[in-house]
Amino acid sequence: DVLRGAGYSCGYIGKWHLESAREPNIPSDGPQWWDCYIPKHRRHGFNFWHAYNCFDDHFNPHYWTTDAGLNDKLEVEQWSPRHETDVAIRYLRNDGGKYRDPDQPFALFVSHNPPHMPFHMVPERYVKRYKEKTAGDLLTRPNADPAVGGKHVKNYFAMVTGVDDQFGRILKCLEEEGLERNTIMVFASDHGEMMGSHGLMHKNNWYDESLLVPFIIRWPGRIRPGRDNLLVSVPDLMPTLLGLMGLDDRVPADVEGTDLSSHFLGRGGTRPRSALYYKIPVEHLHLGRRGLRTDRHTFVVTRRRGRAGKGTKTELLLYDNRRDPYQLENVAGKEPKLVRGLTKELNRWLKKTNDPWGKT
Repeated sequence: DVLRGAGYSCGYIGKWHLESAREPNIPSDGPQWWDCYIPKHRRHGFNFWHAYNCFDDHFNPHYWTTDAGLNDKLEVEQWSPRHETDVAIRYLRNDGGKYRDPDQPFALFVSHNPPHMPFHMVPERYVKRYKEKTAGDLLTRPNADPAVGGKHVKNYFAMVTGVDDQFGRILKCLEEEGLERNTIMVFASDHGEMMGSHGLMHKNNWYDESLLVPFIIRWPGRIRPGRDNLLVSVPDLMPTLLGLMGLDDRVPADVEGTDLSSHFLGRGGTRPRSALYYKIPVEHLHLGRRGLRTDRHTFVVTRRRGRAGKGTKTELLLYDNRRDPYQLENVAGKEPKLVRGLTKELNRWLKKTNDPWGKT
């Protein structure tokens, strides 16, 4: 919305996952998982559209294009990241001005579904790279159980390799089109994957394998190559990118994230001392989890119903990620002073975000 208002051509390709499948946006062939049509007035300023809401058949994806109607799905027989990258490259090349206004700057989102279950839906040429490896060879973290993640790990790693491959095609296209030095490029994800760590699969927990996601940003000549342990959280991405683009005055007042662009540009500034973690059951806002990730610690408060549904039961989790990088020991009971300090910091976040927990 902000970029469109600032004169950008905006494109979206791939998985959207911000709608719910409800009438009147369900096509005539019926709902397919969480998928549905997203009408133009709910696309938040994107004037090029090649997307779907949520559909996990990676070998047979479908899409609604910019002017397609409810029942005009485009069916594709191709691995979804490959197809979406093909579309992205056509968008970047913009032959004949078919995809975007050549006189406007552009913002393009490419949202690949993999690496995401079902993990077997990945081209065999990527799986072959891991053919000679055992689950033990690949799941090397000491907290990982190969018996849990071993069934999927080769395919999962193959998906990661495949997405890397497609991302490389986009980088190459930017170079070929002479766009790389004037384009901010971001590679990120929405969640990690446990893949057997702590005997778990998938996401929705506080462990680093699930909680930490890649964030790689490139702007040749402006952002110096390197690594940083800056605590960047998802709500910070929008104001930070707008800050890099010189559009910090357009950040809406109700945005809760922080513009960290000065750090990216080497100018320093106040560093966040913590990042907020939460999992909120929308039907029971007083339950769920709230927590923090600091440079050193992961702190989580869990509330769930008590026995027979009476009252609530609270559990504290605290991990020293420096001494215990695989989060094998909950030290909350051994560190009461640290728990008090982190609780104070968590309460600051609850107040800032107007969280119902802040009242309790």
